[in-house]
Amino acid sequence: MTLKRYLNLTLICTIICWLIWLAAFLFLRPLNSQWQHIVVFYFSLFLAILGTVSIVGFIIRVRFSSQPVFEQVTVSFRQSLLLAIIVITVLILRFYQLLRWWNLVIFILFIISLEVLFIVSRHPRVISDNHPGDKNS
Repeated sequence: MTLKRYLNLTLICTIICWLIWLAAFLFLRPLNSQWQHIVVFYFSLFLAILGTVSIVGFIIRVRFSSQPVFEQVTVSFRQSLLLAIIVITVLILRFYQLLRWWNLVIFILFIISLEVLFIVSRHPRVISDNHPGDKNS
């Protein structure tokens, strides 16, 4: 899939998800509805945030970064996924009146540690047999 096709498809799907979310918000009344309406509301919002942040993040990365485009797409998508997870989790916790500062801090630290894990795993360390104190080096 070409980059242009990926961006166009993502843009179209994002617009559709925003429209579904708006319809769920206006017509389903998710805060006073059945669980299916709540799922449609949060899932469409999740996908809409994911697509929007992914496209905006990619555009910003293209303008200000010198990395290859395929790396910018994957990093942008990964970070938008993590941000969408944070937003939806906070909204769900707030909906069920379970949002507290301490569980929010723990959750955000968990997400940050996931991002650090992705960054570290992307740049593997080179292990050499020559150590600075060896006589053979």
